[in-house]
Amino acid sequence: MTYRTVATVLTHTDLVAPVLDSAETFARANDAHLEVLAMGVDPSSAGFYYAGASAMVVEQSIVRAQETAAAVAAEVRKRLEQSELRWSCDEEMAQLSDLPRRVADRIRFSDLAILPKPYGEGRGAELEAVVETCLFEGSVPALILPEDAAYEDAPKRVVVAWNEATEALNAVRAALPLLRGADKVHVVVIDPPSHGPNRSDPGGMLSQFLARHDVYVEIDVLSKTLPRVADVLIRHATDMDAEMIVMGAYGRSRFREAVFGGTTRNMLENAVLPVLMAH
Repeated sequence: MTYRTVATVLTHTDLVAPVLDSAETFARANDAHLEVLAMGVDPSSAGFYYAGASAMVVEQSIVRAQETAAAVAAEVRKRLEQSELRWSCDEEMAQLSDLPRRVADRIRFSDLAILPKPYGEGRGAELEAVVETCLFEGSVPALILPEDAAYEDAPKRVVVAWNEATEALNAVRAALPLLRGADKVHVVVIDPPSHGPNRSDPGGMLSQFLARHDVYVEIDVLSKTLPRVADVLIRHATDMDAEMIVMGAYGRSRFREAVFGGTTRNMLENAVLPVLMAH
């Protein structure tokens, strides 16, 4: 697999510079086409009108979303017009409830989406919807960028979170081009089950799979010494001086993670380095 089409979805002008810089760097390194979707999001719902909101209020919300999309697109084109990259930029407006359909239609033909971390100060609900749409409706792996962790070069040290799940294997497959170029790949297994076919060799089958792709790994078996699995992964990645984490996303339902928490949501909230996720 190679990354031939890299996409990003930008919903605010403040996100253009940090996200686009990383997306441009990634696309250039992989000789990929960069697709940018400048999306204006109307947070209202069609139901607002029937609930008594005036047509003027609804229209103003739509106009603001259109203006946001136009402003984002203008900033993107200004930054890329002198670039030697192959790129395209389209602008769209959607209500928040219709955002997944609109984003999925555009992003599902990409090899990778590069997106900002959806949680944190100043981050709106639309960013969470975009990330989940890429992973679920779009079936596209996503490289999530924390605020202060840009993608500057191909990672040389990578941590792979492994729990035998299909989502984790999908993430590994999506990351293969990056793993091949890394100097060190640590496969992290946290509290492996005491019963099961791989209990005596946790991560062994994955190690064999990766070796056949010329990726040679170290298996790190860890105990869950912190309350959350994501915290253990982040601490270990920091200790290993890793530049990227690769992991499966949403092994449990999105609703369950939203209500009770989960490794994916915790990682999206607390990641301090780029995280490549797939479902």
